[in-house]
Formats: sequence, structure tokens, C-alpha cells
Amino acid sequence: MSPTAQTIHDRRWWTLLVLSTALLVISLDNTILNVALPTIERELDATSGQLQWIVDSYTLVFAGLLLTMGALGDRFSRRGALVAGLTIFGSASLASAFASSAEVLIATRALMGVGGALIMPTTLSILTNVFPAHERPKAIGIWAAVAGIGVGIGPATGGFLIDQFDWTAVFLVNVPIVIAALAASPKLVPDSKDPEQGRLDPVGALLSTVGLGVLTAAIIQAPDWGWTDSMILAGFGTAAVVLAGFVIWELTTASPMLDVRLFKIRRFTGASGAVTLVFFALFGAIYFLTQYLQDVLDYSPLEAGVRMLPIAAGLIVGGPMSAKLATRLGTRNVVAAGLTMVAGALFLLSGAEVDSGYSLVAASLALLGLGMGATMAPATESIMSSVPLNHAGVGSAMNDTVRMVGGTLGVAILGSLLSSGYGADMEPAVQSLPPSAADAASESVGHAGVVAGQIGGSTGAALNHAAETAFTSAMSTTLTVAAATALAGAMLALIVLPGQRRERAEKRAFAAMQPEPAHA
Repeated sequence: MSPTAQTIHDRRWWTLLVLSTALLVISLDNTILNVALPTIERELDATSGQLQWIVDSYTLVFAGLLLTMGALGDRFSRRGALVAGLTIFGSASLASAFASSAEVLIATRALMGVGGALIMPTTLSILTNVFPAHERPKAIGIWAAVAGIGVGIGPATGGFLIDQFDWTAVFLVNVPIVIAALAASPKLVPDSKDPEQGRLDPVGALLSTVGLGVLTAAIIQAPDWGWTDSMILAGFGTAAVVLAGFVIWELTTASPMLDVRLFKIRRFTGASGAVTLVFFALFGAIYFLTQYLQDVLDYSPLEAGVRMLPIAAGLIVGGPMSAKLATRLGTRNVVAAGLTMVAGALFLLSGAEVDSGYSLVAASLALLGLGMGATMAPATESIMSSVPLNHAGVGSAMNDTVRMVGGTLGVAILGSLLSSGYGADMEPAVQSLPPSAADAASESVGHAGVVAGQIGGSTGAALNHAAETAFTSAMSTTLTVAAATALAGAMLALIVLPGQRRERAEKRAFAAMQPEPAHA
């Protein structure tokens, strides 16, 4: 082993710390902003549509560019992509904090999405190239735990910053984290790239960016416009055609950005499905619970955020532990067990009522985090161990893409089910109200609380109770659907993922064909 390679090996856990720091800032951003939206609405005089795009402009750009940015990191420099991503993300965060209008904030959030698309796949691809095969599952377990923890602590962090400072703090908090990661990168993060230096694939990059972008946009807008709206159906149709074109192109071009033949590998396909479903459940559950804790149980944003922390505790335990269990029991069994735990947590949470209190939520969240950790880490390792080390950036981007699509679908589909159920249950309670008040009360439990406060007296109290009851009933039905989806994912894992003996044989055969990681 050369001195340079020895130094890289000796510093590998410090490298993981830097990568985890960079990853944390991306994961936090998924949920930290939500609690600041009411304040941003007042301060920037933003409309509801603008608020949605403040959130969604980041998601849209992030999801659309992931595969392309992962491929560019592989081609030119993974550390260079990480540094560029951190610089863009930090600068855009700073610009977001000083945004003078909703339009400016939408634009700076989109720029943050560019930075995020560079950072997230690069962290996992560098990790895969730094750690030897026998340590890689443990390192990926820690990586997966950090990714989930960032999502879990986001509401509490956002609530604290809003309580102590103002809405700009949810963006300014990113800056010191980015600076710390940038300062440590030159010494602690080794550079690497694909030594084969294949030709660029601009057609594949364009098709993947447009296809994923249109798909994400359609998913985002579907709850507002309706899933059968002609524009939404056209969006899904366009995305299907463009992505099909991407697959055909990648199968025929000499230097594909993504070797779509990877989907013939059961470890890759089954694990990708598991990651999609677990993030479908996570983002959907967080979407419901922030409303339930604040609008039904009457916690403040900070109190509600703190009460989301059991999910992070479950992830801290479940992520690293699952790596050992997967080695002993096989990825298929651990992933299926993890998704079963996720289903159990969601089903337990579906029993929440207006007066059931916090203990049920805490138990459900802890179990949800444990199940997610048990699913994410071995599934991610299974994806990365199916991809050649030279193309780790694209493999990581694929892992991140299915996460993002799963999470976006979770909020969109489960949110639509919740909204429909809530609106239907509220119809008897709003019949006697003026049309504008009836529409507002039927839109969300939060708006119903405002209308009830304006009415006052016993009539207002009755409306508020009806809204809380309608919300918990709709949440129960929706979470039952989510639980059934997670359980179907467990069955899928058992069917698609290979058994332990075959998995080990495939990994040995695959590892024998891989070159030593090349560091620039």
C-alpha cells in the first residue's frame, strides 16, 4: 500500500466525519424550513402559492440534477464536486437569509438545490471509495443514520431558531456548517474520479434532468390541481416518455451516464424500491405529525419539533446496528424486518385521537426511526455494492434520487388522501358558515382553528372540535394506507432481494472484478 493510500486509509473515519457534516446540512434543509413558513408568509407578504414554491423550487432542482451531478463528480473530481456544492449551497443560504421578496427567496432556494445535488451523491461516492469492502457497511450505516437524523431534528432545530431569533436563522445556520466542511475538505477528503475517463453523455444528462424534473413537478402540483387534471396527466405522460427515452439512449450509447442494466441486478432493484418506500413513509409521517402536534395537541413550533426527536433516537440505534445484523442475517431479512417495523409504527400511530396525548406519538416515532435505520443502511449498501467503484457517484445519485422521489410522493399522495378525507368529514360542520369561512375551515385544521377563534363562543369551540376530530380521523385512514404500503415493501424485499447465500456469492464475484479505488 503506497504512503498516499495508507494516509487515506488512516484518516478514513475523519473523512467520514467531514462527509457526515456536509450531509447533515442537506438533510436538515428538508424539514427545518417548514416551521418558518408562517413567519416568512408575514415578513415577505408571500401568497400560499409562493410559499409552496419556496419549498418546492429546491426539491425540483435537487431531484432533477442528481444523476447529472453524480456523473460529473465521477468524471472530473468527486472532492471538487463536493467543494463546489458546499460553496454554492452556503452562498445561496446566505442569499436566502437576506432575500427581500418571495420571488428572490424562490430563486435562491433553487440555487441551494443545485448545491445540494452536487453534495449529496458525492458524500456517498467518496465514502465508498475510501472505505475497504469489509468496513463499508458500517460506514454506510453511519451515513444513513446521519441522513435520517438531519430530517428528524430539522423541526426541533427550526422551532428553536424561530423562537430565539427570526426566520433568517434557518438559512444562516447552514453557513458555519458549510465553512467547517470546506475548511476540513482539503486535508481530510481525498480526491477521486473515474480513471477510465469515458466520454461525457450530454444527451443522457439532458434527458434525465428533464424527465426527473417534470416528474417531480407533476408530483408536487398534483395535490393542488388534482391527480386527474389534464396538465398533471400530461406531466406524468411527458416524464414517462422522456425517461423511457433516457433508458433507450443509455442502452445504446457507447458511454452511458447510468448503466440501466443495473436494474437487472436484484440487489440494486430491490434495495432501490425499499429506499423509495421508507422515505415515502418518513416524509408523509412528518407532514402529518407537525400538524397534529401543533393544531390538535396545541404545542408550539419548538415544542412540536422537540417531540419529533424520538425518530432521530431510533435512527441512531437502527442505522449502525443494521450493518452488523445484515452481515449476520442477510440484507433481505433485515430490510424486510425494517419495513415491517415501519408498517407497525405507522399502524400504531393511526390510533392517535384528539385526546390520546404524546406518549403514543413518542412510541410510534421511536419504532419508526428504528425501522427506517434497519432499512436504509443495508439497502443503501446493497445499491452501492452493485455499482462499480468508478461509477460510485452515479450509484449514489441513483440512491438519492429514489429517496427524493419517494419522499415527494409520500407528501403528495398521502397529503392528498388526508386533505380529501378531512374535507369530506368537515362538510356537516361548515354547512351553516358563510362560503369563505366554510372554504377556509374545510381546507385545513389550522385554518379551521383561525375561523373558530374568529367566531368564538360555543359555536367556535364546536367547530374547532369538529376540525380536530376530522383531522385525526383522516390521519388515521391515511396512515393505515401508508402502513399497508410499507408492509407491501417488506413483501417486495423478501421476493426481490437475493437470499444470504446468493448475496454473498454475488458480492464476492462483483468485488473480484473491481479495481483498487483510484485517488487523484
